[in-house]
Amino acid sequence: MTPWLPALLVAVAFTAALVSPLVAADEVVVYSARHYGQEPAFEAFTNQTGIAVKVLTGDAGPLFERLKAEGGRSPADVLLTVDAGNLWNAARAGLLSPVTSTTLAGNVPAHLRDPENKWFGLTVRARTIMYSTKKVAPAELSTYEALGDPKWKGRLCLRSSGYIYNQSLVATLIKRHGEPRTEAILKGWVANDPKLIQGDTKILEAIAAGQCDVGIANSYYLARLLAKDPNVPVGIFWANQQIHGTHVNVSGAGVTAHARNRASAIRFLEFLSSVEAQQMFATQSMEFPVNPKAEAHPIVRSWGSFRQDDINVASAGEFQAAATRLSDRVGYR
Repeated sequence: MTPWLPALLVAVAFTAALVSPLVAADEVVVYSARHYGQEPAFEAFTNQTGIAVKVLTGDAGPLFERLKAEGGRSPADVLLTVDAGNLWNAARAGLLSPVTSTTLAGNVPAHLRDPENKWFGLTVRARTIMYSTKKVAPAELSTYEALGDPKWKGRLCLRSSGYIYNQSLVATLIKRHGEPRTEAILKGWVANDPKLIQGDTKILEAIAAGQCDVGIANSYYLARLLAKDPNVPVGIFWANQQIHGTHVNVSGAGVTAHARNRASAIRFLEFLSSVEAQQMFATQSMEFPVNPKAEAHPIVRSWGSFRQDDINVASAGEFQAAATRLSDRVGYR
């Protein structure tokens, strides 16, 4: 054997080990903390492009820790999760990389994506006021802040402050009003002795059953209940329409910092922001499309249009720690 041949074979094998993950451009590996409504869009992407989508699902926290532990060895190309606070935390931890895409910039409104383009909203959920259509007239409702009015004492249902969507709502209030004013708002809620119920659907069911008269929940939970029973006596009220608009949050995704198939990952996100994919999300999950050219589900459309709070949803992460401290301080558990 030629003396240099073994060394050459070793070099070739080492090069192949480095290159082989990079040439698998016919697939995108997705770590997803979103557990519903995504499969039809993923399948459509594969059918149109020939690029396979491999999905690992789990909760946001464990997926973040896995990405951190894997580092540059991670097979993940895309991280998809719910809540802008989670996306902000992932970007801040260095798990996501910036993306320059005129398609994404055109399809995703500025307040629904990361200011540094490390993640992009894909669906919108409004977290707003729900009420008993038997006991409450819409004219009695106005703002999140007004739920601290003594007339709602013993009539209010909330989820705990530790629930990520409530943390994001409080964080946005801090961004909008500052901590002193937000503290006064939360004290008003707490003074009304809210029933703490763990689950948005359970809050809606409690309202329907007369256990409370008003609450705060994500819009798509009501849409799903109404799809099963159109006579559920719960209505939706768009909070804060006369001032800055209703609080919204997103599910969204970003390209990972060590994506092996970066070009395909960007193409994947661009497709998910398209009207075609957005209609699939809207049909499956009953969330609002992030792309303004797509239409919501008919049940959701029946509620009419509303003004969204245009504060960038990244504030959900930016003020998340402050929201937790403030909630603890006022006794909102």
